[in-house]
Amino acid sequence: MKFLNKFFIVALVLSIAACGNDPLELDLLDNPNAVTPDRASLEDLYNGVQLNFGGFYQGIWFYTAGMSRMVAATGAYDYQSAYSPQSFNGTWNNAYAGLLPDVDALVELAESRGLDLHAGSAKVMKAYVLAALVDIFGNVPNSQALQGTDVISPAADNGADVYAAAESLLDEAIAQMTGGNTAAPAADLFYGGNAANWIKAAKSLKLKLAVSARLVDGSGAGKVNALIAEGDIIDDVSEDWQANTGSQRSNPNSRHPFYNNHYESGDGDYMSNYYMYMLRADKRDEAGNPVIDPRIRYYFYRQVKDAVNLDVNVYSCHFSNTPDQSQKPGHYEALSGDPNLPYCVAFEDGYFGRDHLNNEGIPPDGPIRTVYGLYPGGGQFDDETFGKAQQQGTTGALGEGIFPLLMSSYVDFYRAEAALTMGTSDDPRAMLEQGIRHSMEKVQSFGSRVATTLAATVEIRGETFTIEELYAINDERVQEYVDHVLAKYDAAANDDERLDIVIREFYVAAWGNGLEAYNMYRRTGKPGNMAPSLEPNPGPFIRSFFLPSDHVELNQNANQKNLTDQVFWDNNPADFVY
Repeated sequence: MKFLNKFFIVALVLSIAACGNDPLELDLLDNPNAVTPDRASLEDLYNGVQLNFGGFYQGIWFYTAGMSRMVAATGAYDYQSAYSPQSFNGTWNNAYAGLLPDVDALVELAESRGLDLHAGSAKVMKAYVLAALVDIFGNVPNSQALQGTDVISPAADNGADVYAAAESLLDEAIAQMTGGNTAAPAADLFYGGNAANWIKAAKSLKLKLAVSARLVDGSGAGKVNALIAEGDIIDDVSEDWQANTGSQRSNPNSRHPFYNNHYESGDGDYMSNYYMYMLRADKRDEAGNPVIDPRIRYYFYRQVKDAVNLDVNVYSCHFSNTPDQSQKPGHYEALSGDPNLPYCVAFEDGYFGRDHLNNEGIPPDGPIRTVYGLYPGGGQFDDETFGKAQQQGTTGALGEGIFPLLMSSYVDFYRAEAALTMGTSDDPRAMLEQGIRHSMEKVQSFGSRVATTLAATVEIRGETFTIEELYAINDERVQEYVDHVLAKYDAAANDDERLDIVIREFYVAAWGNGLEAYNMYRRTGKPGNMAPSLEPNPGPFIRSFFLPSDHVELNQNANQKNLTDQVFWDNNPADFVY
């Protein structure tokens, strides 16, 4: 597996570099970056598909996470200027000039040889990418795409039709992998050649599509109920659909992008003050004290203990010199409805990030920023040592992490949402609890990657404790958290309030998957206390992103769209202006 991780990253870097250096025509007949059947073995082609798929997933993280406030969007003070059409060329070219043509070539070759698992799993990956392209851009080419010189400028299909095509691909994949020739690929980076798990991933992806389109698809409830009745969906963390990264620093660098971002010598991304707040202080007990999420020390690593009494020159608060909460803009509470929503820092005990759409200059704050933690990027567990993260890649889990594609917890939350909004057969409260527990179990499992850290001891008032005893996820802490959330759920006055609780938990569990967060926010308008932008008038929220400049400039049938254009499944009337 270590070799596979190395191979994954090397090929991924090469493919991204190739796409970035030379803008590619959407329907290039002979793409020099693609592996074709006459030049490579089927296994080489299968590897290429997996690598480009991982690159696609990695490429959509930052802008979807920025819009959903998982990380801080810092490129502008307004939505219109936050991203340019050029921002999306890499994602588009990776999909249309690399991944999708290779999938089609692989399927043709695999089916000719009766290798159903190769073909079926490739179709699952293609379905994921097609749906994600719709989720990000809206209407995109599909039926006329990938035709070479026969169709130089393919027209865009309606997003609903692309979703339907993705669903058909999944049905084909499930049929192929059920009772077919499921000889394992030489290198299946996701499920190690386990056909049963690929089938569960395919059916879970069908469930995801049904919930995503629930606002416009009256048949969604029936689809969800049928999948639940079959019972062949992801319902255990051992079945999670994820890509694994390695821990090697160079020759090649196999580590998670989060680790590379913060644990070498660069300052790295700003964490979102709002997202950290959701784990640190959003929930309150009856006395008004924060209920701290047990996952927070796995998600984030603090470099300082005190976030509010630092040198004035390290702050970029915008409305004040320091994070003085009395200077918090009035529109924060007015728009979010949350009087506790923080300004400039997430919480005083070291959680230091940036507010949404804060485009201030960069002060000397690298050594004090909160950074990506142990889950999912293989960084450091927050053991309150408050050390400098930039240690030339020698700390934490050394970048051995995962890309969380479709986790058991996500499926639980889809099912809870569907039960509340579509009247499906599940008990939404039970699915809410199961989603929390699955997420906690997944995150807790990362502790084995830093066993030495968790086994270290500290003395407190004459007693000795391990770091694990003091701060790690355990059964007692999980139960306390579950009890708190379920008490809130039981006290909710209606299904809308109950849905807000479900989406808040889904939002927190989805850390590392910006697309899930972006989709759920547009679909539901929740969490209801979503932090507004730093400035009070940022313009309309990005309901879908610009089409890439390469596509618009090279395709005669393509016209640039507006950021306010809603994807086909988004008829949500919620006001996202902030």
